[in-house]
Amino acid sequence: MPTESFSLGRGTQAVIDLAALRHNMELVRRQAPHSKVLGVVKADAYGHGLLPVATALADSSDALGVATFEEGLALKKTGVQRPILLMEGVFSLEQLKEASAQGLNLVVHQPWQLAMLLEADLPRPVGVWLKVDTGMHRLGISDNGCALFWQQLNNSPNVADLVLMSHLACADEPDHALNRRQGELFRQLKSTVGAHQASLANSAATLDRVDFHHEWVRPGLMLYGASPFADRSAESLGLKPAMHLQSRIISRSTVLPGESVGYGATWTAAARTEVAVVAIGYGDGYPRHIGKSTQVLIKGQRCPVVGRVSMDMITVDVSVVPEVGPNTPVTLWGPGLPVEEVAQWANTINYELLCQVTGRVQRVYQGSGAD
Repeated sequence: MPTESFSLGRGTQAVIDLAALRHNMELVRRQAPHSKVLGVVKADAYGHGLLPVATALADSSDALGVATFEEGLALKKTGVQRPILLMEGVFSLEQLKEASAQGLNLVVHQPWQLAMLLEADLPRPVGVWLKVDTGMHRLGISDNGCALFWQQLNNSPNVADLVLMSHLACADEPDHALNRRQGELFRQLKSTVGAHQASLANSAATLDRVDFHHEWVRPGLMLYGASPFADRSAESLGLKPAMHLQSRIISRSTVLPGESVGYGATWTAAARTEVAVVAIGYGDGYPRHIGKSTQVLIKGQRCPVVGRVSMDMITVDVSVVPEVGPNTPVTLWGPGLPVEEVAQWANTINYELLCQVTGRVQRVYQGSGAD
């Protein structure tokens, strides 16, 4: 019989371990003991929940970073007592004035953003991180314009603190030649402009490149207990995964040889097979395009996913697991099944899997500080 908790819903949950988040932040501190830490909580804290995660990390972060203006305002409304950095900056004069009024810090990465900031009549000065393009060629002013832009910002009454920053293109590949070129150019620019505060390191560089730490590190993925490296597991790095994505079996049936399962009849039973339906699908953020070797974890046993992923359900071969049925818990990723493995099966990255868990998946918070 289903339990009472199962009767209240599908049982599809992302269980977030706040203690794991704090453990990972402590690892950042040990890796970069002489740097301040900007905890990156953009994209709803990589799918973990912006407000609970920011609250959990506020005391151990020196600042928090978000991508959008709306995320920054949401954090401000919670009363988080840490500087908040808009990592894409602002995109209108109205946003700039409101950011100033709310005490939000800004990344400036385009000449028009600089001009708007210098010319604006603001309620109060804003903290600015000037982003320079050292080789990624995505966002950032050119290295040739860095000295002039820095001087203009440094002399502006609209600017409070000033930090020089750049972003690494290949930090997850430690031996890539571009890392050295970007690191050297950034050090040269820092020296040229006389910056007292600078930031280059993301999670991978925080873990692997002490020479890239400077005054600020910007860990993101590692805070959530996932590895930024393809060849090193989170466990080997000392990280603790913060998200356990789980659901429950809602049906079990016997599929006979020659019978197929799911849309398109893409999987056909070669032998008598016990197949369970699990209440999760691409509508919850579980990846649709998974490989044939994809597995889930049931009662400590790895079980293959068979047939196509549907919007709300997946089907799993549970022949090797005794006594499973409606309400049996299923781990999609988490303890015993790292998200990095699932990402490999889905031909994607762990960042994407974490971020794409949808809003209909209930977030449940555990660990010290959880409600």
